[in-house]
Amino acid sequence: MLIDSMYPKSFASDNHAGVHPAILEAMAAANHGDAPAYGDDSWTSAFEAKIKETFGPGADGFAVLNGAGANMVGLALMLGRYDAIICADSAHIATHEAGAAERLLGVKLMTVATHDGKLRPADITSRLGGIGNPHEVQPTVVSISQATELGTCYSPAEIAALAEAAHESGLRLHVDGARLANAAAYLECDLRAITTDAGVDVFSFGGTKNGALAAEAVVVLDSSLAHAVPFLRRQSLQLASKMRFISSQLSALLTNDLWRRNAQHANQMAVRLADGLADIPGVSLAYPVESNAVFATLPPAVAETLRQRYLFHYWDEAAGTVRWMTAFDTTPEHVDDFLDDIRKAVAV
Repeated sequence: MLIDSMYPKSFASDNHAGVHPAILEAMAAANHGDAPAYGDDSWTSAFEAKIKETFGPGADGFAVLNGAGANMVGLALMLGRYDAIICADSAHIATHEAGAAERLLGVKLMTVATHDGKLRPADITSRLGGIGNPHEVQPTVVSISQATELGTCYSPAEIAALAEAAHESGLRLHVDGARLANAAAYLECDLRAITTDAGVDVFSFGGTKNGALAAEAVVVLDSSLAHAVPFLRRQSLQLASKMRFISSQLSALLTNDLWRRNAQHANQMAVRLADGLADIPGVSLAYPVESNAVFATLPPAVAETLRQRYLFHYWDEAAGTVRWMTAFDTTPEHVDDFLDDIRKAVAV
């Protein structure tokens, strides 16, 4: 299904949104004259400095092209040939990256069923029985998503508890931060509180879902790992030749809290949508709204009527659950018009 004048604002994904004007301006400012390729430019140096300013002097940031690539580079830093990753069964690396971890990294995913997309320390320890057994893969990394695929968020204390459980068993903690900004906005904390200060080893910082254009970062907090990133980034096809255009976007997001303003607005629009559903009969929330995702359960006929006009996806078609995403450019009017159409569809 293509978006054209037939369709109003998309609620299918924050990837459907355009690019924030401030980020376009940053890219335009970088588009003057020549500059060395592959990151040997002043814009990339400025981005790397922004990473240290945001996450601490021990943080090393590396610009990459997309979220799945950021996950593969970050995870590859910590894995050997017979290792495994412990993650929730709903994790993006387990459900929506086409088996990239298994195919490209050659590792096993040890998934854990969760009711809210979030791992607990006991979930880690439950997967450690085979450590030292040469007949079994060796769990080496715990990977979580922040926010999760169900739109829920880990508190700083929850992440710290996972980091402690992982480190006590000799594992490292990875965070898929495609929507890290949305989580920090919901938690009303800074980005460092849910990464550096919580004991995370490696994480991705997502820009594309927060107003950027093909701009993500791998951030390494374990100093023993950073030296390998340039080689793995190149080998993983994530090294951009004209990197100044990626680095300038990420710097713009990290300047004057643009990341927070974009994420906070997207979150607020999700809350507006969820609140508006409260008085619509036959429609209920499947999960708490803690980021820019609204998971709603509704009659199939209503969903199909709405899908004739709006773009969005089923999350669990058998249960009648759909996912509606908001973005930095979703307006109150977009949400209110959508709610009006939901009411009309229910009334039919």
